[in-house]
Amino acid sequence: MVTEVTYDYVIVRVVPRVERGERVNVGVILSCVDAEFLDARIALDERRLCALDGGVDLEAVRAGLDSIRRICAGGPDAGAIGELPPRGRFRWLASPRSTIIQTSRVHTGRTCDPVATLDRLLATVVLAPDADAARR
Repeated sequence: MVTEVTYDYVIVRVVPRVERGERVNVGVILSCVDAEFLDARIALDERRLCALDGGVDLEAVRAGLDSIRRICAGGPDAGAIGELPPRGRFRWLASPRSTIIQTSRVHTGRTCDPVATLDRLLATVVLAPDADAARR
């Protein structure tokens, strides 16, 4: 029997000019305590980001997004935060920030497959719809 578990997730956003509030969704972080799961999917569309601010520091954005992956994985490569348990790392990642990389408020759901749910959320809230499908 497949068991449903509760999960929490946040959308990762890049806000190139915080004072303007414009943002691009670039990823999703999903935490599922009962499945001992914490992972992120990141898909940075640099063209969309540069459309908001042509002067955005892409290297800094890439480095910040890479740190999210390292923190999700945990361990010494993620620094002191990487030593926290998975739920503590999720809370740290999901905490409000006023920097260029921000997260949404926490959303909750239920799933039988956290990996598939993370992939579905990435496709739904981050990836641009297929231009050809949108014209149909």
